[in-house]
Amino acid sequence: MPAPSEIDLDFGRYVAMRRGAAEQRARDGAAYAYSGEHRVRRTLAMARPVTLAIEATVRMWQTVKRSELLGSAVKVTEQQFPRIHNIAARCAETLHIPPPAVYVAPAIGELNAHTLGTDEDAYIVVNGALIDHLSDEELTFVIGHECGHIHNNHVVFSTALHYLTSAAAFYVRWIVQPAILALRAWSRRAEVTCDRAGLLCVKNLDVANAAMVKLALGSQKLYKDLKMDEYVKQLEEGRRGIGRLTELLRSHPYVPKRIEALRLFSLTEYYQRHIGDLGGGTPTHECDDAVAKILSVF
Repeated sequence: MPAPSEIDLDFGRYVAMRRGAAEQRARDGAAYAYSGEHRVRRTLAMARPVTLAIEATVRMWQTVKRSELLGSAVKVTEQQFPRIHNIAARCAETLHIPPPAVYVAPAIGELNAHTLGTDEDAYIVVNGALIDHLSDEELTFVIGHECGHIHNNHVVFSTALHYLTSAAAFYVRWIVQPAILALRAWSRRAEVTCDRAGLLCVKNLDVANAAMVKLALGSQKLYKDLKMDEYVKQLEEGRRGIGRLTELLRSHPYVPKRIEALRLFSLTEYYQRHIGDLGGGTPTHECDDAVAKILSVF
């Protein structure tokens, strides 16, 4: 598709329109969010390539991509895919958000899930193979993670990154690479926030770790024979041999970093209170300071 000659959406007006809802969400929840992600996201609104990319993405979603999604995926209802419907409903209840629209897409490409659309029109899209690949608890972590994107107003940013990397021809050429780099830096931090949302939903750190590793492996059979400690150690050793530039180009932190960041969150007073343990825990800001060091590339 050729690049449009102009972008007629006003990003300032779009931000102002959703400010009230965003402020309400900030009051109602997302106290678990990684503070480093908030800081990076605030800077994105001042980066012209990013704002242009978001404007173009919103228009593309409303005119083309939403229809493509609805035409190639099956909507989850209580009658169709009741297992996924019930898991999504429980995750929404845990995070105090309206039940999200969930679609099952053909099992093509990566074994994963996405949240696409806008903050007012968000859709969780689950790869069909996940239904057989993961247990109910593991699916709870994955869908809870995606609900975290909705709860934290990530959707337009994550959608822009998704289409910048898969439909770059739609965008004005000069905005693509600067916007991708900026959004990937934000996305690595946003994944930490949403891993926390998934853990709040499933309330089991071992299950959360298993879900992340299964998605990374892409094989349930391989996971059965896997020794988790040895696998994480191997991944960490491999990561050290990869250049820092390669890590800067990733939209997700490496699995060992995600596992360690989530372990630290599981020790916080916030999470301990969530699972009914009133015996204390570390302050969230101390956890965030430690996570910042884990995520640091340099």
